[in-house]
Amino acid sequence: MVIAILMVIIGLVSMMSLPVAQFPNIVPPQIQVNATYPGADALTIQQSVATPIEQQMSGVDNMDYMYSLNANNGSMQLNVVFSLKTDANTDQLLAQMREMQANSQLPSAVVNQGVTVSRQLFLHQYQ
Repeated sequence: MVIAILMVIIGLVSMMSLPVAQFPNIVPPQIQVNATYPGADALTIQQSVATPIEQQMSGVDNMDYMYSLNANNGSMQLNVVFSLKTDANTDQLLAQMREMQANSQLPSAVVNQGVTVSRQLFLHQYQ
């Protein structure tokens, strides 16, 4: 029993001294695209905003999957999840380039409000 307790204590002390940068990546990088279409319902947002952006995002490198959430208050949130082996900064740059390509197909009210592309931070990305 004493050896088991000592091993647990040593393990906890060792775990606390391990730098966060040494932790393995267990959560894939995720990029979030947000857009607002004032006065539009969820179906209108899906057809005029989410679909053009999703079509452009579908070919981005190392993307695993994506999903979008459209609300009746005129907001759209698209989440693009990338492979574990990729760099989140590169993924964000690629997603921004694809979003810029979709801007010409978006309604002018959406472009005027602005479309934001941001990186979702998780514990494994504190480096």
